[in-house]
Amino acid sequence: MKQLLLIGGGHSQVIFLKQWVKTPLPNLRVILISNVVYTPYSGMLPGHVAGFYRYDETHINLPRLCGWAGVEFRLGEAVGLDLAQKQVLVRSVHAPNIAPDGQAETLAFDCLSLDIGSTPAANQVRGAAQYGVPVKPVPQFLTRWEQILEQIQGDGGRDWQVAIVGGGAGGVELAFNLQGRVKAAGAGGCRFHLVHGGQRLMGGHNSWVSQRVTQLLGARQVQLHLGERVGEVTGDELRCDSGLRIAYDFVFWVTQASAPSWLRDGGLATDGAGFMLVGDTLQSVSHPFVFGAGDIATMVNYPRPKAGVLAVRQGRPLFENVGRWLGERPLKPFRPQRHYLALLGTGDYCAIASWGPLGWHHPLLWRWKDYIDRQFMAQFIPDSP
Repeated sequence: MKQLLLIGGGHSQVIFLKQWVKTPLPNLRVILISNVVYTPYSGMLPGHVAGFYRYDETHINLPRLCGWAGVEFRLGEAVGLDLAQKQVLVRSVHAPNIAPDGQAETLAFDCLSLDIGSTPAANQVRGAAQYGVPVKPVPQFLTRWEQILEQIQGDGGRDWQVAIVGGGAGGVELAFNLQGRVKAAGAGGCRFHLVHGGQRLMGGHNSWVSQRVTQLLGARQVQLHLGERVGEVTGDELRCDSGLRIAYDFVFWVTQASAPSWLRDGGLATDGAGFMLVGDTLQSVSHPFVFGAGDIATMVNYPRPKAGVLAVRQGRPLFENVGRWLGERPLKPFRPQRHYLALLGTGDYCAIASWGPLGWHHPLLWRWKDYIDRQFMAQFIPDSP
């Protein structure tokens, strides 16, 4: 009996578990370790922020999914790695507030798979970690957002200033949905600022999409600060390298992603940002008994943006190759597509589609996105066919 540890309940590994329900691997004990009980689905999270979806509609119940699959679930956070001994150090957490309680245990494995996501790189800017609200970890972000919304609603006569740092797809979509939720709540005195170091928003997408989101945010009176890099965050203002100072009451951090240090400290090969390097089979390039998928992994031959749609596509190849490695069979390479369809909700029951050089903005796209997302979530409900 071999032991497989799945660290993290990201998109790739929930797909892994769904495949396990259909085709369990023989002579294998599987343990899923996650620091959250309910793992968020990134496709519906902005809609939840906007008030379109309930919490349970946007989160997967990991213990229930594991029970359905016959897999053991443990609530904990990986904090250390011993590759020579094939062991992971796991610190237990408290369920109510997802806070570490200091107790740790060592778990042995024959095979390890990592899908723990990423966090915004706030530590690179002085004061950002102290005063900013990072969008990840998601549980803390959602708790803080509900508190902020309640505070804004409680004093609607005040001229609240809300800043969002980061003008990629995540920051732009967050700006749309925060603004939409505040407007729907009737707090008209709230002013939004979007600060981005690049000269255009969503630089990884085509120019039409960039221009469209710029126009829409301007129409909603979101003040854009392009070409501005935040050098310091104080308790009440953002200080940019150019000398610009932006007063704020709340600041959300949606910048370049970062990885936990224990991956590199444990001896895994990583890229410059600390993400584990994997080959075409999703195996670590330095340790073939370690697999990685989702945001935490960088494919050496096919570097791609950190996006949930790519993590979903890695789920089945991850399951198949872990099984092949454990069964000592040849592994199959996975090649992610170069272009993928991105559907960005604009917080008003409309969406923007971006695919390569093409783009479109229409309410029908929201209905299509809503259908796709609900179908995705339905497969993780045990009573579904």
